[in-house]
Amino acid sequence: MEFATMMELLLSGLAFTLQIFVTTLIGSLPLGVLVAFGRMSRFKPVALVTRFYISVMRGTPLMLQLMALMFGPYYLFGLQMGNDWKYWACSIGFIINYAAYFGEIYRGGIQSIPRGQYEAAEVLAQAERQEKNYIRRRYWNQAHYSLDAGDGIENHALFFARSPWEVFERELTLRELYAALDKLPHSQARRVYAHYILGRSKAEIARVEGVSKATLGESIDRGLRNLEILLKSSLA
Repeated sequence: MEFATMMELLLSGLAFTLQIFVTTLIGSLPLGVLVAFGRMSRFKPVALVTRFYISVMRGTPLMLQLMALMFGPYYLFGLQMGNDWKYWACSIGFIINYAAYFGEIYRGGIQSIPRGQYEAAEVLAQAERQEKNYIRRRYWNQAHYSLDAGDGIENHALFFARSPWEVFERELTLRELYAALDKLPHSQARRVYAHYILGRSKAEIARVEGVSKATLGESIDRGLRNLEILLKSSLA
């Protein structure tokens, strides 16, 4: 065989390999995201099916999977798939195999983030929420310029200057409040803080912590009752 013929065959094989590689990435990367969320789903049937799929894909040889896709339609169902089926069987086999691995990579990355980082992100998002609240106040008060302007009547109507005693009293109250929160059980303190300080809804907190909304509401109510007792005792 001449060298030119060999190079032609090698280049054609390389082009076919690159085509399968690109197709595999395009299909397996987004499918891996769905696999990751299915694996982390709180709906047990979805999580179990996804776990079984990952176990099969990672626990059996890739060559066996490719052979099953290539010859299975004919030997199991008697279907004639045509010459193009070789490419599609290879691409589908690589996609569903790599999606299982990508799904576990995504899941590991998501679950490795500490819950405190999510709370920090919520705190950082407060600035955006305050900006949106400011825009709404400006709209409802028909203020067509900055409410922070020193010579605007809307600014005086919305923002009240506190006396030094009011500022001191507010700081003292906040200090007593946070001290009482620290004395609550950890779960109650975390939920009361998230709901009343961070402004998160009970449904959102329940979804993040993986508990029912009723259970969360009872925990917050107990926390408020305990907080009332602690504040009364500290301020008495």
